[in-house]
Amino acid sequence: MSKHFETQAIRTQTEKSQFSEHSTPLYLTSGFVFDDAEEMRASFADEKQRNLYSRFTNPNTTEFVDKIIQMEGAEAGYAFATGMSAIFSTLGALLSAGDHVVSCRSVFGSTHSMFTKYLPKWNIETSYFKINETDKIESLIKPNTKILYAETPTNPGVEIIDLELLGTIAKKHNLLLVIDNCFATPYLQTPIKFGADLVVHSATKLIDGQGRVMGGVTVGSKDLIREIYLFSRNTGPAMSPFNAWVLSKSLETLAVRVDKHCENALKVAEFLEGNSNVNFVKYPFLKSHPQYEIAKKQMKLGGNIIAFEIKGGIEIGRAFLDKIKMCSLSANLGDTRTIVTHPASTTHASLSEEDRLEVGITDGLVRVSVGLENADDIIADIKQALDN
Repeated sequence: MSKHFETQAIRTQTEKSQFSEHSTPLYLTSGFVFDDAEEMRASFADEKQRNLYSRFTNPNTTEFVDKIIQMEGAEAGYAFATGMSAIFSTLGALLSAGDHVVSCRSVFGSTHSMFTKYLPKWNIETSYFKINETDKIESLIKPNTKILYAETPTNPGVEIIDLELLGTIAKKHNLLLVIDNCFATPYLQTPIKFGADLVVHSATKLIDGQGRVMGGVTVGSKDLIREIYLFSRNTGPAMSPFNAWVLSKSLETLAVRVDKHCENALKVAEFLEGNSNVNFVKYPFLKSHPQYEIAKKQMKLGGNIIAFEIKGGIEIGRAFLDKIKMCSLSANLGDTRTIVTHPASTTHASLSEEDRLEVGITDGLVRVSVGLENADDIIADIKQALDN
């Protein structure tokens, strides 16, 4: 098999059936049958040899996971119903009561809730470091620390964390490094090369790329994935065969889609940087980004997410959304359609101003998930909204 990303994405397929189909079919079945009692006994004794039940494995989910494994340079993986079920199941499988996590504070809101509201119910604590205080990570590590966790680029501030630094710290202190790679996708960034033990994705975003289905996936070493698999087959957060089929097809176009996303995003970011109504713009491949050099070291391109601050605060941010004509107003991202969100008045409105500022969400911050429309049309819509 070719090592080229695009070829792997297209040519990694489930074994053909007796019908010799060119495109992998849907396997919409909850279970699988056996010829006799001995085959059934042997299959359950060595379940790796065949499909038993679609909560465990299914030809469609296997194909999807196999592609992500190759793309990320991992050994094994498991597919989930959503990105958050992937994160929860990964942590739930590997953490025990009394364990401790060190995480970057700039994480997805639901991940933050998991760390602060739900894991403490099982006596699992989390200590946070700020994006610009990576030099303090080691001081947070305790004898019971088990996992070092981060996402990069971050949501919604589009900050970059040095994966090589995290890998070095994790190895030095014998920690498991878990990276949320959702914004970058395996096409732009492969954290395992920098020392990550596990990589998590919300496949709902760029991996699907068209706002159709939800999904999540975790890949990494065989031993760790085995623990996650056993946890998940008993707790039931498995991806559906239909969603896996859609997502596997989506991976066939991931490279060409993300190339165009990044091309458009850079043009939009450059426009915003020169607009008098904008205080600042954060896009990983703008030279003005505070972690530009790190982004260039670990990412192929800058991704499709831009964060920028409009002058005027929350009310102006809301007014900007009201003036948008073509772009979509939605909490999702990674779609073919450009999506605009004002976190302070929507997705993060329940947080105090202090908590928002701690993760870089200023009152006027706008997040743009740049789509695949013509870049000039995207810019024109944003420009007229800013002007008005």
